[in-house]
Amino acid sequence: MTVPRLPLRDELFLLGHNDDTGHPHIHRQALAVGLAGAVLIDLFLAGRLVLDPHDDTRPAGERWLRLHSDQPVGDLIADSAIAAIRYGRTAPPVKVFLRRFADDLYERTRAGLVAAGILRHSTRRRFGGLARTDIYLATDTKWPVVARARLRYLARGRERPDNHTAALAGLVATLGLAEHLYLDDDTTTLTARLKAVADQHHQSVRDITAAVDAAVGDLATATYR
Repeated sequence: MTVPRLPLRDELFLLGHNDDTGHPHIHRQALAVGLAGAVLIDLFLAGRLVLDPHDDTRPAGERWLRLHSDQPVGDLIADSAIAAIRYGRTAPPVKVFLRRFADDLYERTRAGLVAAGILRHSTRRRFGGLARTDIYLATDTKWPVVARARLRYLARGRERPDNHTAALAGLVATLGLAEHLYLDDDTTTLTARLKAVADQHHQSVRDITAAVDAAVGDLATATYR
């Protein structure tokens, strides 16, 4: 049976959590920034947005978002990103948009996966029922397994990467999720392989991924202030 390919955002969410416990592998805010980057990448690959060319008048490495088409794609979260860019006062820099759009994106992505029947919500009680923990687990292991398998094939050089999977590889490497692909490879080596795959594809996708890296770095810096 062919498993439908999920939006990049949803695959990243699944790979960002433990299959058995539902616990996130990294801080939720960092994962939310990655999810926002995944939304932008999907919109770029769908031909809905572009990144303005490098401009010497702007900070080094900064790119600005611009809509190529405001036609909806039929995905609530992606279409809300289109609306945010369209109705914003000015074209936003990528990193600024990531921080703003990530605000409640973790919860929105999770809710969408529950509504689609991909995640199941349950509760666990501890301390004699006094404490309740919400648990979200995949309804079928095929969802995270298929996404993880595609990245494994890339890391082993067994498959030519398409743009979607190359972008997923770049986000997984950037967010430090490579060790959770459950390969025997050294994590540093595996991360480098995934980045090398991602670097072979669209420059704009690489720039969005770099902005994710910078925004996550800002979060880490803010924690120690």
